Amino acid sequence: MDVREQVAQQRVELEAAVAKALEVAGKQADAAEVAINKTTGISVSTRMCEVENVEFNSDGALGITVYRGHRKGSASTSDLSEAAIAQTVAAALDIANYTSEDPFAGPGPAELMARNIPDLDLFHPDEPEPDRAAAIAIAAEEAALAFDPRVKQSDGASYDSHYGVRVYGNSHGMLASYASSRHSISCCVISEGKDGNMERDYSYTTSRLASDMWTPERVGRHAAERTVSRIDPQKLTTREAPVMFAADVATGLFGHLVMGISGANLYRKSSFLLDKLGEKIFPEWLNISERPHILRGMASTPFDSEGLATYDREIITGGALQTYLLTSYAARKMKMQPTGHAGGIHNWLVSSTGESFEQMLKKMDRGLLVTELMGQGVNIITGDYSRGAAGFWVENGQIQYPVSEITIAGNLKDMMQNIVAIGSDTETRSQILTGSMLLDSMKIAGE
Repeated sequence: MDVREQVAQQRVELEAAVAKALEVAGKQADAAEVAINKTTGISVSTRMCEVENVEFNSDGALGITVYRGHRKGSASTSDLSEAAIAQTVAAALDIANYTSEDPFAGPGPAELMARNIPDLDLFHPDEPEPDRAAAIAIAAEEAALAFDPRVKQSDGASYDSHYGVRVYGNSHGMLASYASSRHSISCCVISEGKDGNMERDYSYTTSRLASDMWTPERVGRHAAERTVSRIDPQKLTTREAPVMFAADVATGLFGHLVMGISGANLYRKSSFLLDKLGEKIFPEWLNISERPHILRGMASTPFDSEGLATYDREIITGGALQTYLLTSYAARKMKMQPTGHAGGIHNWLVSSTGESFEQMLKKMDRGLLVTELMGQGVNIITGDYSRGAAGFWVENGQIQYPVSEITIAGNLKDMMQNIVAIGSDTETRSQILTGSMLLDSMKIAGE
């Protein structure tokens, strides 16, 4: 039996377990939700071209949540026998007897449940033997170590390949499942500068389909190129200057937007974007669209973790905020409709002003290119932003030298309003697809 047949059989078995749990819970609870994510795969890591770890995994627990009136109880089991399921339902019911009443608790609205489950082409399993997986990781390391004599050692490489089945059901009659896969190659290397100081950097690739990934040699060379470019960094004096975030770093700024418009922060009144719905928070040219049904998309899903159907949605139009991101619980708290974002966002497409990476540098002319951020200095309540950074100083639109040991600071509200351009060099490995991002000015603290 090949892996596709195994997974098809596994889906049937897991759906039966979820249905059984719902049946048992339905006899004693007012409402119930049951879910399981079963994941199978291999992870192989190497260091200095020798195998370091080989890990096989096959795990996933059945999570059961029951509601008695406004009381909620949850329990889980990895044993899918009928007896174990009955015991787990009983445990969840027992917990519900001791929890406080919460008038906002309960499954999502029945009318918003996913009924037609589209095939998003997410399932492309790859079952490499440990030797082949190790060979892929070693090939990345070898390419990195051969790239430049200043690359002195490898800090490790890995090949990961996993596939799984997700099943969700609730007492509204919702019961659905889908299979998906995810593969990745990564490599991290260390280079040495003239003064003996070491620099470390990495690269990676990830995809639903193994053959869509970069080759391991490309991953290794990219890791080495990034590391060598950081050798012998200089420090900057404190100043204000334009700042450009590389695409893979720019995703983080939009990640702060996700936090700012998430229901849990909004109903607690702990967001810098409180009461901003419909208001212009970005430049007028900037749009963000959510597309949950992109074929093979890294954040594609037919339904969220509450079983709500996912739909194309506009997050930002003409710079204005079009929607919050609400679970059913948050929506009830805020007297709004849930948006299908329990469990996270789904493929955000950030509009570009069309410039290439090189054209973005020319547009900045003189300023800081940020390629790495450190620390957690972001206050979601006030929007205050202060983080350690490293990157490159740019003059006349050309990279001059690497810089490190600096801090960049501002406020997220101002930063979002002051975006000058977003490049066409889209980062595709993230759930947020954006190019490099240029801000007109930020505070840079150095010497």
